[in-house]
Amino acid sequence: MINIEFLYTIYKQYPSVTTDTRNINKGDIFFALKGPSFNGNLFAQQALEAGAAYAIVDEAAYAIGERILLTTDVLQTLQALAKYHRQQFKIPFIAITGSNGKTTTKELVHAVLSTTYRTYTTVGNLNNHIGVPLTILKVGFDAQVAVIEMGANHQKEIESYCAYTLPTHGIITNVGKAHLEGFGGVEGVLKGKGELFDFLKAHGGAAFICKDFEYFAEMSKGLQEIHWYGTKKGEVTASIIKSEPFLEVDVTQGLPAHVLRTQLVGSYNIFNVLVALSIGRLFCVDYQTIFDAIESYTPSNSRSQLVEKDGNHIILDAYNANPSSMSAAIENFAKLDVTDKILFLGGMMELGEQSMEEHQNLLHLIGSHAWKEVVLVGGDFKNLTHDYRYFDNSQQAAEWWKEQKSTGNYLLVKGSRSMAMEKLIND
Repeated sequence: MINIEFLYTIYKQYPSVTTDTRNINKGDIFFALKGPSFNGNLFAQQALEAGAAYAIVDEAAYAIGERILLTTDVLQTLQALAKYHRQQFKIPFIAITGSNGKTTTKELVHAVLSTTYRTYTTVGNLNNHIGVPLTILKVGFDAQVAVIEMGANHQKEIESYCAYTLPTHGIITNVGKAHLEGFGGVEGVLKGKGELFDFLKAHGGAAFICKDFEYFAEMSKGLQEIHWYGTKKGEVTASIIKSEPFLEVDVTQGLPAHVLRTQLVGSYNIFNVLVALSIGRLFCVDYQTIFDAIESYTPSNSRSQLVEKDGNHIILDAYNANPSSMSAAIENFAKLDVTDKILFLGGMMELGEQSMEEHQNLLHLIGSHAWKEVVLVGGDFKNLTHDYRYFDNSQQAAEWWKEQKSTGNYLLVKGSRSMAMEKLIND
């Protein structure tokens, strides 16, 4: 059986790790992960033939040859290697979690810090038990800062990530109604996300916390170093000037007065901007450089994007959805001072016993505003009584919308990842 010290000597020779034989590059180390419906051990030899330098397996039958190394558990070994690599650095590791806004916050923070420091960060949303260690192992030896996104859908998950990420700084963007089924309700979400603060408390880390959210008052107790931000109170404050079509923010405290003209859609993004301002300030990034980085950032991956297609203006926010983010997006869209507004909303997943209630709450919210059209797709929308247009899946909705040949509209397109609401645009 291999030990981590020996494996790390190999990693230093071949510092590129993968778990997917479809993306093998010459010199990779392939980790043969297993799951309910796949067994990476079966592909160890194939990985070597495709150019991998080594393969790590946990079934002796596949440990054939000097370049296939046997361990007791491939996933645990991947995570242990990530921790060993992390321990070689004495640089800031900034962890970001929360119910909404994690990826946008991570991208904004990276945009600011990378202007001044050699900064490594999570690619896309590789923020789970596999993605987090892979992200750590991509941190180069020239790194000056690392920004790690952590997603979670049950308690003890963030705690487990902290065990090998060893964050020095942390941000919980917010705590909302996300993954209620796995967390066991809102109280479970508070506890689960709070595991990041628990780690920082135990290790003397620093936290960036929003003054606007009352629940952080209790969660922050015991932290030795807090950098507060908010729309009214905090070391760094800012207010919304407008959010149509893009968010404009007036920086009011902590940095020189400035009007930030972002390329973000939605007033709720002010909190993501405030985090980036706060971190840039603490890390002594030049103020104008901070402003330029935030203003230059363009969202992607179906997150708060403004798209123009076929004569329509489309707010595409279809990467994920939960009751908190759905309500914020709908309220923001309702405030938009335009006519001919159309909602395309996909069902919300992982809500457990509260799913029907939360979908019904959303219907009440929709009904409190005037829309040209409301189109609902999948999920528990199917099981509730309403007068809105309904389709079982986004493909059907996309086909219907294409037939309308309607122009001059403003659309909000949002739904859980499994709903694939971006088909409204792609098709």
